[in-house]
Amino acid sequence: MAEHNDSGKLAEKLAADFLIGKGYELVETNYRHRHAEIDLILKHRGLLIFVEVKFRSGTGFGFAEEFVDSTKRKLLIKAADHYIFEKDWHNDIRFDIIGVYKDRTGNINFKHFEDAFY
Repeated sequence: MAEHNDSGKLAEKLAADFLIGKGYELVETNYRHRHAEIDLILKHRGLLIFVEVKFRSGTGFGFAEEFVDSTKRKLLIKAADHYIFEKDWHNDIRFDIIGVYKDRTGNINFKHFEDAFY
């Protein structure tokens, strides 16, 4: 597996642990529907939350949230619609983005954007 894929999987694990530590319940990881993948699906306070995780080893090329463009959002929404139908979910939902940042000393930091789009 390519190094960037390894980094992405590690970032997803770290983001899941971060959210679980904040009281979220992990429901599913890497849910796929056609050409879309939802990194994390969690429940929190009665909401079903679809999370896109973006890893950055710096901000020289931009921040994580800037890399979720309209095409990516449409794919995520379609996959979420399929998941909602498949699981017969009737409560509210939310789309979040989590930026996982590794600084020069190797420390990991998170930026959590709740209700990022839709």
